Amino acid sequence: MAKELIKLGLSQKEAANRLGISEAAISHYAKGKRGKKIDLDKETKNEIKKLANEMASSPDETNSILKTCEICIKVRKTEILCKLHKSLNSVPADCKACSELFKEI
Repeated sequence: MAKELIKLGLSQKEAANRLGISEAAISHYAKGKRGKKIDLDKETKNEIKKLANEMASSPDETNSILKTCEICIKVRKTEILCKLHKSLNSVPADCKACSELFKEI
C-alpha cells in the first residue's frame, strides 16, 4: 500500500499519515526493505491499487480502515504470511494460529 501511494504522487509524510504509520516505515517499504518477500496474488495486488487510488483521492479514514481490514483478512486466509514465517523459522513448523483464527471468518 505504501509503494502504491508513493507511485500516486503522495509524499512519504502524506502516505504515513494516511496509513497511520511512521515516515521511516514508509521509506522502508518504498525502498524494499520491508514487505519484499510477500508474494501476493494478482487479485489482491489489484485490490491494493484500487484502495490506494481511493486513499490518495479521498482520505475517508473509516472506509480505508474497513477495506484495509478486508484485504488483510483475505491475505491471512491464503496463509501467504504463514508460509513466509515458517520459511524464516519465525514460528514452529506445525503452527496453525492463523488458520485457526480465521477459520470462522
